[in-house]
Amino acid sequence: MFIAMNQFKVNPGREADFEAGWRTRESYLSEVPGFIHFALLKGDEPGDYISHTIWESRQAFVNWTQSDAFRRAHAGGMPDGILATHPRARFYEAVLEQGAPLAASRA
Repeated sequence: MFIAMNQFKVNPGREADFEAGWRTRESYLSEVPGFIHFALLKGDEPGDYISHTIWESRQAFVNWTQSDAFRRAHAGGMPDGILATHPRARFYEAVLEQGAPLAASRA
């Protein structure tokens, strides 16, 4: 399992705009082999968000980043003034897993 996350710092008062942007965009993730799960997470601190995706492997994620689906999903971007800084990307490979995979738990 491979996890890719982007941390976002949203300007004060623009949280609703940021969330709406994610709710209304086309993600195309379901079209990509190896995609398991997506969540947009809101932190305890104002303006702190993380996009969290789970993939079968690092290669599945890399394939997504090089796909037409990725380009279409990121074509619009966020309107000016919503983000305080550029997102911070973080990547993790599982070294230990417990419990049912997310995809299996929804079947």
